[in-house]
Order: sequence, then structure tokens, then C-alpha cells
Amino acid sequence: MTARIGVVTFPGSLDDRDTQRAIRLAGAEPVALWHKDKDLKQVDAVVLPGGFSYGDYLRAGAISRFSPVMETVIEQAKSGMPVLGICNGFQVLTEAHLLPGAMLGNNHLHFICRDQKLRVENAETSWTADYESGQEIHIPLKNMDGRYVADERTLDMLEAEGRVAFRYVDVNPNGSLRDIAGITNEAGNVVGLMPHPEHAVEPLVGSGRTDGLPFFTSILKKLVTA
Repeated sequence: MTARIGVVTFPGSLDDRDTQRAIRLAGAEPVALWHKDKDLKQVDAVVLPGGFSYGDYLRAGAISRFSPVMETVIEQAKSGMPVLGICNGFQVLTEAHLLPGAMLGNNHLHFICRDQKLRVENAETSWTADYESGQEIHIPLKNMDGRYVADERTLDMLEAEGRVAFRYVDVNPNGSLRDIAGITNEAGNVVGLMPHPEHAVEPLVGSGRTDGLPFFTSILKKLVTA
């Protein structure tokens, strides 16, 4: 049976179609989910895509966190459903308290768009199992509010529990504390990151790399063995 992975569209989502394509290329069935619907349509996993949901008014992701669909996503994530938040989706996950910390404006106060080198720190989550710990990859990055922050106690906890999933290498593009580019929850089923793996899945388009495809093949292996 083909795995079904839902992709939520909020007002202002930009990368939902790209994410659906990445899921299809990985061999799963993408399922469009609308932010006003609580029904997840019996999907096996959910992706919250990048964009500027609700125009990033108030705080990035703060309004989307209260969308009807998030009520079900939060409930299912706490029950073990795999959830991936990309860029704005990462912001929504922190606002929903599915991941600790918060996302603030880039320290240079500019929108940034570039290919970014990352190091895989945790290859044991539902979304990173097709990588190797310590592997260095290149993933496109584009954000205005991409600076990950948390108090020292939370940062120490993330480090001690191996919950830093990705770290920026060579350059910290936005001032994220401890060069953190992505984190996971304790169970490893919820992952958030700022760079956009859905833009690195085909050699002929986007970045010209396929370093992002393992996100979507990893979850397929997880669902097959679950």
C-alpha cells in the first residue's frame, strides 16, 4: 500500500506544491490538506510547508498554530504520527509547542536566499534515517525569520539528548544559537528545520542537487517498518 503524506496549505503557503512533488518523487502519495479542515484524510504523516502563512503578521507561524487543522496535527503528533515542519512549518511547530524554542528575525535583518551547507547531527529520526550522522549536505535556504533561539537550559537539553537534528556549517546565515538549523522532539517523530529539502530533490531543477530527497525516502522506510 502506498504511503499517504499530507501537506497542509495555509493562506500564504508558498512551497506546498513543491513539497507534494518531492513526496511523489520519493514514491508516496501526496494528499492536500486545507488549514480550515480538521480531517487529515487518513494520512500516515504530515508536512507543514514553507511560506509566509497569514503574511507572518504578529509572529511567523503564530496565527497558523490556531488553524483547525493544527488541532488534529498536534493531537496526532503527540500520539506518534510523523510531522515535518519546513521553514514556516518549523515556526508553526514551535508556536504549537511541538518543538521547543522560537524563531526570530535574522540577526542581519535581511531576507536570505542561498544554498546552505548543513551537517546531519541526528540520523535516527523518522525524517532523517536515510542520512548518516556527520554527513554534510547542501540544502537551499530562504527566510526572514530564521534565527532559532531558546534559553540556555533548553539548548543544553537539546544537545544532551541528541535532539539537534541539523547544524549550519561554514557560515551561520541568520544568527541561530549554536548554529542550529533543525531540531527534533524527544520521540523523533516531529522534526523542524529552516532550509528547504523539497527544493533539492531533482538534479535538473532548483539547486541541481538531490540532498533533500532522503527526507522523503526516510519517512517511507519508517512507515513501512512501523
